[in-house]
Amino acid sequence: MSEQKISLLEVYQFLKSKKWVDLTHAFAPGIPHWPGFPNEHREALYYYDEGVGTFGTGIYVHLYSHVGQWGTHADPPAHFVKGTRTLDQIDVKEMILPLVVLDIHKKVEKNPDYTITMEDVKEWEKKYGLIPEGSFVALRTDWSKRWPDDKAMQNEDENGTKHFPGWSHEVLKYLFEERKITASGHETTDTNPGLDCSKGDYSMETYILGTNHYQIELLTNLDQVPEFGAIVVAAFPKPKNGSGFPARVFAILP
Repeated sequence: MSEQKISLLEVYQFLKSKKWVDLTHAFAPGIPHWPGFPNEHREALYYYDEGVGTFGTGIYVHLYSHVGQWGTHADPPAHFVKGTRTLDQIDVKEMILPLVVLDIHKKVEKNPDYTITMEDVKEWEKKYGLIPEGSFVALRTDWSKRWPDDKAMQNEDENGTKHFPGWSHEVLKYLFEERKITASGHETTDTNPGLDCSKGDYSMETYILGTNHYQIELLTNLDQVPEFGAIVVAAFPKPKNGSGFPARVFAILP
């Protein structure tokens, strides 16, 4: 059988006809973030009429100051592990991937401390087959519906213990070592569940980045994409030796 030749323009027109879903929060000063980070500072250097004398026309320019891990953001391996890849060393082919969504939001509704289990993964694989190699696997918890209320995101009790869902070691090891996925993402501020983070335990993020893969934190709108069949685009800037940066992530639905 002769191979049918399809132009890139035809591929583009096909993708353009599909539904696209933005998986990214808009960032601004005061958004939910890891408590150890300072708040964003933003200054308008020029605002339209104020810039006419300099440029001959009005312009709008901001000066932004924020940590790399701000808003929906990419964590490269070097964020936790010295000597591994920084943002500029991540190949662009790792930014367009098959999207797998592991949905545990109903269990999280009953237990905010819930962490995904291998039973959850096997249930997904019974429906769709083995998780494809090279996928981007996102953990749907619907925790992003609490955005932008930082208190609700952290969900601390009277003793200061955080209660939010997260990944588990057994699932991450299966995904990265056996299924050989490319990257993962989640809706919460951390990879570990809140109970771990309250004790200073960030071992699951350390594990992911230690495998020389990247992750995306603070995703949103995962309730608007299917569990399987979509494509995700996880794009981010290219700062030299970058340790993290806000990302623009979106899905193209089948």
